[in-house]
Amino acid sequence: MTIRTVRRAVVAAVVAATATAALTTTASADPAHGNGSHAATKAAMEAQVKNAGVPGILGQVQDKNGTWNASAGVADLQSRRPRLPQDRFRVGSISKAFTSVVLLQLEAEGKLRLDDTVEHHLPGVVQGHGHDGNKITVRQLLNHTSGVFNYTEDPTVQAWISTGFPEHRYDTHTPKELVAAAMRHQPSFAPGQGWHYSNTNYILAGMIVEKVTGHPYASEIDKRVLRPLGLRSTTLPGSSVRMPSPHGRAYSKLFSEAPDAKIYDVTELNPSWGWAAGEIISTTGDLNRFYRALLRGDLLPRHQQQELLTTVPTGDAIPGGRYGLGVMAVKLSCDKTIWMHSGGIHGSTSLASSTADGRHTSAFNFNDDWAADLDGLVQAEYCGTAKPPAGSRTPSPVEALARLR
Repeated sequence: MTIRTVRRAVVAAVVAATATAALTTTASADPAHGNGSHAATKAAMEAQVKNAGVPGILGQVQDKNGTWNASAGVADLQSRRPRLPQDRFRVGSISKAFTSVVLLQLEAEGKLRLDDTVEHHLPGVVQGHGHDGNKITVRQLLNHTSGVFNYTEDPTVQAWISTGFPEHRYDTHTPKELVAAAMRHQPSFAPGQGWHYSNTNYILAGMIVEKVTGHPYASEIDKRVLRPLGLRSTTLPGSSVRMPSPHGRAYSKLFSEAPDAKIYDVTELNPSWGWAAGEIISTTGDLNRFYRALLRGDLLPRHQQQELLTTVPTGDAIPGGRYGLGVMAVKLSCDKTIWMHSGGIHGSTSLASSTADGRHTSAFNFNDDWAADLDGLVQAEYCGTAKPPAGSRTPSPVEALARLR
């Protein structure tokens, strides 16, 4: 028996013992769920696996009735084991809120101001082709009104993460290298004169954390967020390509839109190209705990909490959306407002969300990057109904944000 065969036998035994727990639901008396359960959410998850070709979806909800875990599809297309609540996955841009919290805590400690210029902290870094760090503030980085070009829109970077992924999946990229890719282009607009989602903003934010504290930004997140909240399953991998156990597999079509595009197993990759904008690995449970603490104000003093939740309109990029400092406010079809962020990285599409009081949180992950209806899930969970039919409205802010990488 090979080592791989032994591993599969062990996995099968674990699955047999835990599959029932993985699919257990907790009854809810919340009228938003219609029949007193999360039936609409579960149905939305199952429909996406059946109709959209998603390998597997993992979800967890925490509300006044406790914790509800559910999954649909599989964690591994070969072993066919189900996705489990403790499975870890890459959360992509949900990472941005973690970075934002650290900067806001530093402001509360008097170590920086949101109105400081980028040039003040990173002299000479944001210059060239119309970029001027003297005119851009820390606040504008965090709410995407800086105008700084998004490095993931640079053709060379796009090649790394799409068709060139098989060749470059293990490459290490430095923050300076990522910012330099952005500086090869003109800014999207003058600082404060528009809104454009730019991962470069959060690379610069991470660099500012390191300049102000003298420590790696990852260690500051660990000290200030992960340890205080007990997020033991959340990690910042740096340049490590491996996923901590337990985890399923991650699948990608490398952003090809062809229906019959090849599916790649992209579980192992070097996430340094995302760094402070998107490298974190977590679980649905940890994301719910983080969002609950974030929205309840457990991580920030009152003034900084107000800054976190002060939003700007996202314009044509996300019609109807309003973006704060690493989180976005969205009004759903039932007129409920949630705070959320999605995250996309190879083989993983995620969402974390919460009501404004932090009492009803939800986190979901798809182990693919080509089909993920996040809006359908939040409409089902918070409104208890399916979203409006396609073509009856413009794309929701949840859908629009998920398309931005």
